Amino acid sequence: MSTKKTRTDPSDKEKDKVMSEETPKEEECTDKTDNPENSEQSETAGKAEPASETEEKRKKKDKLAEDLEKLQQELAAEKDKYLRMLAEYDNYRKRSQRERECVYSDVRADTVALFLPVYDNLERALKQETCDAAYSKGVEMIMSQFKEILQKLGVTEIEASVGTAFDPAVHNAVMHIEDESFAEGVIAEEFQKGFRLGDKIIRCSIVKVAN
Repeated sequence: MSTKKTRTDPSDKEKDKVMSEETPKEEECTDKTDNPENSEQSETAGKAEPASETEEKRKKKDKLAEDLEKLQQELAAEKDKYLRMLAEYDNYRKRSQRERECVYSDVRADTVALFLPVYDNLERALKQETCDAAYSKGVEMIMSQFKEILQKLGVTEIEASVGTAFDPAVHNAVMHIEDESFAEGVIAEEFQKGFRLGDKIIRCSIVKVAN
């Protein structure tokens, strides 16, 4: 009795091998797809990621708000410093201008004060009686010119005529009399003319006060 050997085709063996390798992969894919636990884990991971992003955005927003508030405070402080410096400079400018004006006014007043004795002498000369009409006319012209110069410089005479109320701020009383013909505290006579330059008194009027 003869035994026959069955000959297997090599191609059939390769097919069986390929099929055996593909079967576990399909089962593995099926398990991953059908397993509810894997699905829940995927959903949880998908939800957790946006929450972390929101927290990070909130922190960034808070940081930006904090930085903005800090910058606004620094800006306000610098603005306050600038306004203070501007006010100080404006005060310095005004003070310097007033000082310059006062210096100029003082120089003019001191200069005019040096010429007042000449004014006094001219005034005395005009009060003297003389027969020389030309001499008297010449003195009058000099006095008139002198007054024009004082007026151009802004110098004015202090009112101290008879009957004017006595003012210690501009009048210097060197004599008092009792006279019922005068009211109380009025000027009875002016001995020397006083002058002022604006609010500055160059020389007080020397007067006699009644009552």
